[in-house]
Amino acid sequence: MFMPVLILPIVGLLIAVANLFTNASLIQDVPFLNNPVTIGFGTILSGCMQPILSNLGLIFAVGVSIGLAKEKKSDAAFISVLTYVVFLNAMNKYMNLRGLLAPADALRGTGQSIILGVQVLEMGAFLGIILGLVVAAVHNRFINTEFKGAFQIYGSARFVFIVMIPVTILLAVVCTHVWPPIQSVISKFGTIIGESGNLGYFLFGASERLLIPVGLHNVLNPMILYTSLGGSAMIDGVLVEGARNITLAELASPNVATLSTAAIFECRGVTKIFGLTGAALAMYQAARPENKQRVKSILVPVVLTSCIAGITEPIEFSFLFVAPVLYVVHAILSGAGLVLANLLGARTIAYNGIIDFILYNVPAGINKTHWLAFLLAGVIMFVVYYVVFYFLITKLNLHTLGREDEGGEMKLYSKKEYKEKQAKEKQAHANAAAPSGKIDAATIVAALGGKDNLLEVDNCFTRLRLKVKDNTKIDQATLKNQTGASGVMIKGQIVQVIYGLKINAVRRAVDEELSK
Repeated sequence: MFMPVLILPIVGLLIAVANLFTNASLIQDVPFLNNPVTIGFGTILSGCMQPILSNLGLIFAVGVSIGLAKEKKSDAAFISVLTYVVFLNAMNKYMNLRGLLAPADALRGTGQSIILGVQVLEMGAFLGIILGLVVAAVHNRFINTEFKGAFQIYGSARFVFIVMIPVTILLAVVCTHVWPPIQSVISKFGTIIGESGNLGYFLFGASERLLIPVGLHNVLNPMILYTSLGGSAMIDGVLVEGARNITLAELASPNVATLSTAAIFECRGVTKIFGLTGAALAMYQAARPENKQRVKSILVPVVLTSCIAGITEPIEFSFLFVAPVLYVVHAILSGAGLVLANLLGARTIAYNGIIDFILYNVPAGINKTHWLAFLLAGVIMFVVYYVVFYFLITKLNLHTLGREDEGGEMKLYSKKEYKEKQAKEKQAHANAAAPSGKIDAATIVAALGGKDNLLEVDNCFTRLRLKVKDNTKIDQATLKNQTGASGVMIKGQIVQVIYGLKINAVRRAVDEELSK
């Protein structure tokens, strides 16, 4: 699901930009914006982005099929689009034959909706995920099937589609009967999350942080943010499902004065911007005096990464392994941060740090997002994080940055040792990057056990995600010391190497190395 998950934040930002040109309050304060050109641009931009959020099933179908296809991924993507269209029309025709279609002008509350002009059961992103899984399975099984003679034109991707037609029709029939009960359960679960209020926000905030070490937060987030598990609402006559979808639709609607509580799920920046900054200050203050300058040089860039871009892994991994208790406390405080934001009345979009906060909330105005309440919650969380982290680090003598045992990475060095260490670091830096600044992919691939050890290579926002033949061949020390990785996670054949914001450059370099 990484492909759609990586794209959707861009859609959200563009909707926020469109809001700059169409927001009535902002236009009143900035007369320059009150002209048909800018208003028209904002209207068009918002209008062409909103349909992406209302067609998540198709987007996830393509993304999942590409991600799980072992080869010829473009063929899998094309077949997933065809399959999606076949499914919609097969379900529509079957429901029509059975007399199950609700009146087209009274779909609200029926569990049905119009998707790509076809009336079917509302399955949202779940439909895309299901179809993506099925397409990928059939694709991987039959993509290399070839025929001889007159039937040879029906081989390869064409045969995959031929197989998918009866499979998809059968799936549409089955879903027509099976999905309504599932839909009811999902709806009730979403209602529980929405109506449980602070408990639901706490569980979401804490669970997301606890899942980050194993990378499963990217499974939890789409379920809450883009499906009915995160709630549903009628906005300007359109049924919108998923916490983020609801929030963005409300943001773009001139008829919504204040964002609903769905926006609480987007207040995670209260931890990313403020909480972890307080934690970093506590680690700096708790470091030994002789190590503070070095600790500061390490913490400042990772704090900026968390605050500005919302990428938290670098700072979280600085204490995850050396002091796991701090990470558990961090997860609890993350959940508490969402609860605090709700109690103070914040309805602020700040899931990816300061950039999101400025683009979404300032143009929308205080009344719509209550961003002053968010800032107040942030100040409180900064203080709480600092006090709790400093107390635990000093009371439990936790070996966070600058407090390592003798012989640890940050111990004092003699002049000779210091020069030797500098020489090693200089050589490691030379190994990690070529003169042009390119990543030394050869070192990365070698540390992963070589080309033959790599079965699958993918990436998300911050990590290389790999499937390997033998995890004992992974050289964690080389990955961390010579390639700039901030952490390595190994579970069976699945390996994740955390590189942070430079992950795209690393992925490109690794792909080029593997293609040689």
